Amino acid sequence: MMEMRGAPVAKAITENCKEKIAILKEKGIIPTLAIVRVGNRGDDEAYEKGAEKRFFGAGAQVKKIVLPEDVSQAELEKTVNELNSDKDVHGILIFRPLPKQIDEAVIKQLISADKDIDGMSYSGIGRLVASKNFKGQAYAPCTPTAVVEMLDYYGIDVTGMKIAVVGRSSVVGLPLAIMLMQKNATVTLCHTKTKDLREECRKADIIVVAAGRANTIGAEHVSRGQVLIDVGINVIDDKICGDIDYDSVVKYASAITPVPGGVGAVTTSVLLKHTVESAEKTC
Repeated sequence: MMEMRGAPVAKAITENCKEKIAILKEKGIIPTLAIVRVGNRGDDEAYEKGAEKRFFGAGAQVKKIVLPEDVSQAELEKTVNELNSDKDVHGILIFRPLPKQIDEAVIKQLISADKDIDGMSYSGIGRLVASKNFKGQAYAPCTPTAVVEMLDYYGIDVTGMKIAVVGRSSVVGLPLAIMLMQKNATVTLCHTKTKDLREECRKADIIVVAAGRANTIGAEHVSRGQVLIDVGINVIDDKICGDIDYDSVVKYASAITPVPGGVGAVTTSVLLKHTVESAEKTC
């Protein structure tokens, strides 16, 4: 059984970015990510610190904009528009969910497609679907991209494989299904209305779980020799766990990602990669 850890994947992506950043700096360009945080959620702050460490370590920059929890729609829209116009900013990341007084759909659509490095906007998803016509112009959300990066790094060719993606959110499940189909996999997108989730999972070659609920997938859902990828992050009794019951399924898997230390460890390196790619387009 192979444990697919995220650290070596993240390191490989980051090292590749360092070379590109050095070339950009010779041209007077420093790849810069703008992070917009509303309020002081602990998980947002933790991700922010991880992104800063990744970017600074590679020679890139992070510009933080912290707004109060009661920020108005007009003020947030003004902030996004200013970042769109800032030539020194190459990527924009807005932490979600946003407060209730904010129309999130409007904010998503305000972000420049060229700087939408986490695939937030509806136009970004549209470009992803039509990637053959928009090659190099669309950025998929960082988490599903991290899944694809891990599959590639560990030499798992999904061509012709049956893949069950559990979870259909616009942040992970839906874009991941699109990306995997573009790599010639046969994808079943499962959700809460799927009639026989166990059977759909058991007949797959690869199961990717992004359900947002701990232990969604257990031994009764898997077959021997499958690749199991866990995107979930949950906290139970002060312990971090994923959406897969690791202990009950590990003996059946040919490869599996741990939580923590799996997919989540790769997301900030993907964020860096997308920002660098955006900066390269300004040359």
